[in-house]
Amino acid sequence: MLNNIYIDDLIKRAIEEDINYIDVSSDYLIPEDQRNDAYFVAKDDGVLCGLSIAMRVFEIMDDGFSYDAKKSDGDIVHKGDIIVEFSGNTRAMLKAERTSLNIIQHMSGIASITRKAMDLCEGTNATVADTRKTLPGLRSIQKYAVVCGGGKNHRYNLSDAAMLKDNHIDASGGIMQAVEALRSKVGHMTKIEVETRNMEEVAEAVKAGADVIMLDNMSNEEMKEAVSYIAGRAITEASGNVTLSNIAEVAKTGVDIISLGMITHSVKAFDISMKMKK
Repeated sequence: MLNNIYIDDLIKRAIEEDINYIDVSSDYLIPEDQRNDAYFVAKDDGVLCGLSIAMRVFEIMDDGFSYDAKKSDGDIVHKGDIIVEFSGNTRAMLKAERTSLNIIQHMSGIASITRKAMDLCEGTNATVADTRKTLPGLRSIQKYAVVCGGGKNHRYNLSDAAMLKDNHIDASGGIMQAVEALRSKVGHMTKIEVETRNMEEVAEAVKAGADVIMLDNMSNEEMKEAVSYIAGRAITEASGNVTLSNIAEVAKTGVDIISLGMITHSVKAFDISMKMKK
């Protein structure tokens, strides 16, 4: 679920960035009262995401705008598919075009790569999850796109759960000390995840009662050993150096979660175009 106040604020900031005070091309070329019909068309195969947000850009620019969606978020679309048809003030549509496409292309790119990753994990216990490696100000829509692609959300921010990474552990004197110190302060609803780098740390995390144990940059053989040792006493998460080329083998180690930063921080935009009907 996305907060409408956040969405409108995001869109307005994007429009303000794109239009200083006038659209030189549209405002000087197109009559003020001209209206046109247009549509979005997919230029590739993938998963659609962000359609209602993309349409909201046009609505903010033109209160007479209307649209007829042919697809929904989470749908598989193919090259040549008409995604949505719409009608509105021509100037407003031309001004909104780039911002609208930037949003839907980025979100669809995230959903598409997430679906590819999930497909590669098929037949295993593993689920793909995002990370906090998101673009500033876009975390909500990026994490929403991961869900549309079939993945799961990791913690949204630092307040959601405690994650003890290597620097936390080293600064606290060890896993046991860090977990015990946290347990004495956090509420009973707060989960604690511990990042581990070897089997010695895995054993200490289990003994400390960690809710989630991250297996960081371990080999597949090490992860198999760790999963076997943990034996369901904590949720297991694989992280570090996972790509689409090796995720299938990582999933076969038996881990519960595979967290991927690349599905948000360096994703390729999904190709969608707006076409104006003559």
